[in-house]
Amino acid sequence: MSHPHPELGAPPKLPKGGLRVIPLGGLGEIGRNMTVFEFDGRLLIVDCGVLFPEEEQPGVDLILPDFTIIRDRLDDIEGIVLTHGHEDHIGAVPYLLRLKPDIPLIGSKLTLALIEAKLQEHRIRPYTLEVKEGDRENLGPFDCEFVAVNHSIPDALAVAIRTPAGMAVATGDFKMDQLPMDGRLTDLHAFARLSEEGIDLLLSDSTNAEVPGFVPPERDISNVLRNVFANAPKRIIVASFASHVHRIQQIIDAAHEYGRRVAFVGRSMVRNMGIARDLGYLRVPAGLVVDVKTLDDLPDDEVVLVCTGSQGEPMAALSRMANRDHQIRIVPGDTVILASSLIPGNENAVYRVINGLTRWGANVVHKGNAKVHVSGHASAGELLYFYNICKPKNLMPVHGEWRHLRANAELGAMTGIPKDHIVIAEDGVVVDLVDGRARITGKVQAGYVYVDGLSVGDVTETSLKDRRILGEEGIISVFVVVDSSTGKITAGPHIHARGSGIDDSAFDAVIPKIDQALNKSAQDGVVEPHQLQQLIRRSVGKWVSDTYRRRPMILPVVVEV
Repeated sequence: MSHPHPELGAPPKLPKGGLRVIPLGGLGEIGRNMTVFEFDGRLLIVDCGVLFPEEEQPGVDLILPDFTIIRDRLDDIEGIVLTHGHEDHIGAVPYLLRLKPDIPLIGSKLTLALIEAKLQEHRIRPYTLEVKEGDRENLGPFDCEFVAVNHSIPDALAVAIRTPAGMAVATGDFKMDQLPMDGRLTDLHAFARLSEEGIDLLLSDSTNAEVPGFVPPERDISNVLRNVFANAPKRIIVASFASHVHRIQQIIDAAHEYGRRVAFVGRSMVRNMGIARDLGYLRVPAGLVVDVKTLDDLPDDEVVLVCTGSQGEPMAALSRMANRDHQIRIVPGDTVILASSLIPGNENAVYRVINGLTRWGANVVHKGNAKVHVSGHASAGELLYFYNICKPKNLMPVHGEWRHLRANAELGAMTGIPKDHIVIAEDGVVVDLVDGRARITGKVQAGYVYVDGLSVGDVTETSLKDRRILGEEGIISVFVVVDSSTGKITAGPHIHARGSGIDDSAFDAVIPKIDQALNKSAQDGVVEPHQLQQLIRRSVGKWVSDTYRRRPMILPVVVEV
């Protein structure tokens, strides 16, 4: 199995007749999925998603793929194929279309409806091409065939990309639920047919590669939900992804059975469920869904609220309820259902929300104490089954952290794929399919691009480091006025601390040290303000470290007169 090395340089020119694969996100992480395919100077993009920030990225709203490698080649892009409508696959599309709004978007009916609603908020009217399973479209030199796959959102598609270099198949997110809610199975017959033709490179979902066996059917949750509904004395509040149509359908069915009304809470939840209902993907009995404003007129035991926040997102509805910062107040006897998995890295945030809800008297039902979630990704048993059907000549695990990618590679090897035909890459690592072999040939820039409010890319790793220091250690400001000609102090130092845990009066002990350092620098002829600031920062920093074993941010201000 090949894997990347830190010493990888820029890839060479793509050999004539070769297919280049450049993952810009989704490898080594869960989210930000984006892969660029290149043949004969033309580009095809599969998915363009976001990654949600973790605690060590304070103030960041979203994390995008790095578009640097394609920024100067926007006219070479034939289109963006979207495998399904989850945010980690479509969330970055508006930011790419800001660079060139007429790049075609290719996807299924529901996927395009979800991205079009998102683009409307960005005031972008996209050019779209709706496809369904079985369709085949020529996008420049890329002959794309779309295959039905089962996932935790309707209308998911895999894509087979035929080029003269060979056929690459990107599975997107998939599993093999044999009793899907919508009756739409992963089309193993189509994959077997592609296998007969010859799959030269398979890019396969790795998320559950470490999990043995098969994922239970989605419909297994229905009985658990009915049991919760039957025993809930007051309101039921369900937190789910705003795109998990199958899960929301089961909530609606249970609410209908137990005589409860349903209200959607949160802009994305209201928007997505409205789209799913209008397109026929969500079946809602007449009068069942009501506006959240009318809930006060209903008895508590006739109410179901469906909201966002299953991952502990600080601004989502459920987190705000836990923090008593929402119009809906949790009271003893309420039942809260977290109907989703834990995305790696979100565990602490989710448990913090669970504890907050429990504190206010809610009975919290989650994956840890009840079967209220099944995964949307194929487990090891399904992947083995899949590889034995597809028989790919080369395998490239995608969509997963490093442990998932390597576990997926091991599964491929167990089914007979030669280890030297299995490529474990990471974001930015270039893989070329030439003469039937996939090999790593170089690396391109594929770092994190942070969205903070309206700014895109302005926040850097240095900025985040400063934010972490401010959040964890606080700030100390030092104000000094010096004579511009002699460098001697004429006023100050005035020292103030915020968030450092050090009382301002304690700084009386360090003022003589600052005076001494500045007087010595004046004698040495050092009068440049930047040098004086560095001197103050070192003096105060050493004193704080020696005295308190802390490292706050120190902000010296030197004014010349």
